[in-house]
Amino acid sequence: MTTQYPPSNMPVPGGPGMPGDPPGSAPGGGPPGGGPGRDDSYFTESRKGEVNELRQLLRTFGTERDKQRKRDIMKKVIAYMTLGIDVSRLFTEMMLAIETRDLVIKKMVYLFLCNYAETHPDLAQMCTNTLVKDSGNEDPMVRGLALRALCSLRLPQMIEYTSEPLRRSLQDGHAYVRKTGVMGILKMYHLNKEEFDKAAFNDILYDMLRDPDSSVVRTDFCRICQLFYADLPGMALNRAVMLHLLNRIHEFSEFGILSVLDLVPRYIPANDEEGYQIMNLLDPVLRTANAGAVVATIRAFLSISDAIGKRPGDHREEDSPTTDDMKRQVCVRIKAPLVTLIASGSNELTYVLLKYADQLIDLCPGIFDDEYRQFYVRYSDPTHIKHSKVRILAKLANPDTAPDIVAELGELVADVDETMGRLAVRSMGVIALHDSGGQGAVESIARRLMEMLDLCISHVSSEAATALASLVRRHPSIIAVVSAPLPRALRYITEPTGKASVIFLLGEYGESIDEAPYALEKVIDSYESMTDTVKTALLAATVKLFFQRPPELQQMLGRLLKKATEDVSSQDLHDRALFYYRLLRSSPEPNVVKNIISEPMNMSTDQFAEEDDSELRAALMNEFNTLCTVYRCKPENFVEEENICAFVKMPKEHPLPREAAVAPVVVPGVNTITDQLGGASMTNPTGPAPVVGPAPAPTGEVDLLGFGDDSLAQSAPSQYSVNSLQSLSLKSDVSLTGEIFESKWGTLPDTDAMVISALPMRSAPLSTDSVETALSAFNVFTMASGELPTEFKFFLYGQEDDAFGGGYFLIQAILAKTPPSMTLTIKTIGGDVDPNKKKEKMYQLVELLKSALDVE
Repeated sequence: MTTQYPPSNMPVPGGPGMPGDPPGSAPGGGPPGGGPGRDDSYFTESRKGEVNELRQLLRTFGTERDKQRKRDIMKKVIAYMTLGIDVSRLFTEMMLAIETRDLVIKKMVYLFLCNYAETHPDLAQMCTNTLVKDSGNEDPMVRGLALRALCSLRLPQMIEYTSEPLRRSLQDGHAYVRKTGVMGILKMYHLNKEEFDKAAFNDILYDMLRDPDSSVVRTDFCRICQLFYADLPGMALNRAVMLHLLNRIHEFSEFGILSVLDLVPRYIPANDEEGYQIMNLLDPVLRTANAGAVVATIRAFLSISDAIGKRPGDHREEDSPTTDDMKRQVCVRIKAPLVTLIASGSNELTYVLLKYADQLIDLCPGIFDDEYRQFYVRYSDPTHIKHSKVRILAKLANPDTAPDIVAELGELVADVDETMGRLAVRSMGVIALHDSGGQGAVESIARRLMEMLDLCISHVSSEAATALASLVRRHPSIIAVVSAPLPRALRYITEPTGKASVIFLLGEYGESIDEAPYALEKVIDSYESMTDTVKTALLAATVKLFFQRPPELQQMLGRLLKKATEDVSSQDLHDRALFYYRLLRSSPEPNVVKNIISEPMNMSTDQFAEEDDSELRAALMNEFNTLCTVYRCKPENFVEEENICAFVKMPKEHPLPREAAVAPVVVPGVNTITDQLGGASMTNPTGPAPVVGPAPAPTGEVDLLGFGDDSLAQSAPSQYSVNSLQSLSLKSDVSLTGEIFESKWGTLPDTDAMVISALPMRSAPLSTDSVETALSAFNVFTMASGELPTEFKFFLYGQEDDAFGGGYFLIQAILAKTPPSMTLTIKTIGGDVDPNKKKEKMYQLVELLKSALDVE
């Protein structure tokens, strides 16, 4: 029996069963030109292949009734396109397939069009009319997908077709379409900035911040930040923009919250009261599990503290908190959440948070001391985290915590990690050097360091000797405690740094150490085998000890000077030796030389001048919550100058004087009635009630959101006369339905509302009925009310008599139980056109409510 090879059922390479061959190649991989013994029909356009097979399937696409099979055909086209096979020849067939109600198929067709738009611009223009038509489809998902595809073509010649659908989408009734339009604006900006500016999309983006849908606001806000990230001064900020975003921060996702928090350090509060209100509003963010949000809030708090804290030369009350006082209060508040995140985060997150904690400890020493156990090294900690914790432990020492911290560091000295052992010894030395351990701590640590000199661990003995050298210079009284083991230690320490430190101590305090000259003599005898560091220390120590014990050192010094002056391996050592030789030989008065050389080298401060990094720490605080803290260097050290974004605070001038009182930030959730009845406020305002008064004269500040005058804070008369209440006359027969109330409330922007917080009451109401009865006597009626564990909530309304304008007053009242207080949010519709008269009547209504509810 003859076997056919290849089998008839095996796909021929290059045929329809082998999709691996590139399109247009000959079957079997042969040259397209044909050859002897070849049938030219293989190389004609009528041959079967991947693209031709797909074309045949797409031509029957319109008559295909199986929805899943249609999707499979489209998936096959997209799969080939993803593999890099050129399927652009199917453009015409794909355009015909776009007329479908299946969103999945439409999405794949749009992906096909966008993929080949840049390489085949002539083909992309063929689909323009179809995309523009779909952008007006009745289905919002189709409108959004078409708009996204239209903006993703990224062809300069498409700008004229894109602008109008893009502008129309921003007024669309569906949030998805509006959000897609906002994204399209960013693509248009990168495609053609001149057309972007000509179409005034910049102003439109700021106007979109008022959109009722939080996802649109979040997307719009992020796009604004992206557009102006590299352009100074960045996103334009004024009081209206900042407070609007803060009032809606609870509606945003975690990413949106982080974006808003990044703006807060750039905003300068109008005055102290507004700064406190912003901090109260952001305080709940510290209770989240998102470390990025917590750190961003910390930076916002520190920035506000800088802005509103009292500085030297400020003309404020004597009891006003200074900037340093406020920063300490901020550190106290953020200590618990930061320590919790450090203990519960991943290794990478813990390391970064430790860097921030280290920076805050330097800013406010003593705040984190009681949490020192949280910084103990764990066995499972990675090496880099262990090192960071050991460095921090030294800064947390005080008379109460130092014994435990020193004991913990003592356990780490003999760790198998050499760097860990060195850091542990250095940290013990830092505690003693700063004398932060209290009485007796310096001597106790010095004895521990002496014991380490005799350990058979070279790096530990060397670090202990170095720490002792600095410690004795700072506290000379402990030389009697540490002098005994120095000659013995000199024989066993092998590292140059440690040996040089011991030689320094023998030369500086050798007068009280009997064996000092003889210990140095042995080192002089092995001069050739020493490093330059040890040689330099030996020369200085020998010359200094010579003036304390001349008979024993004379011969040794002569031999040492001879060797050092002939040594050309180190220019510095050679010059020092010549200097000492000429000074000793030419000076007629030995006491003059002794006064020069034997000057004590005691330290009057805790650190050397080259170790003072206060300037760097101040610069890093300005870059808090950036990589500068992790790298511990300024941005110009690792970022190119043209890529560094300057940090510009805004606004430069506020419409309010600093001493003016401001209206509080609107309680989150005031936009909808259901949110207020079912949700709790994120803020917990404390302190005296702010005084609200008539608006000041308009200023030159631009109102980017179109909210009217940015000046929401005003100064008001401290009291209203009883006669002023008589001009407010309310109807006794007015009624509103819940739908009308909610509609009227939602149409008014929150910034037009008057908000007055924490008006003290003589006593808390017993029930909602008692409040409703008292208010109805003044023609203020209740739309809805409810009792919560800590407060009563009311939605109230009233209408002026027609003779006085007939305007409606919509009121939200929150009556706290402990301590008894009242918070009001008042909106007005209709009535007087003059805003000043309208505000005056709102003040009169406040007094009327205070009278009805017995508010102080």
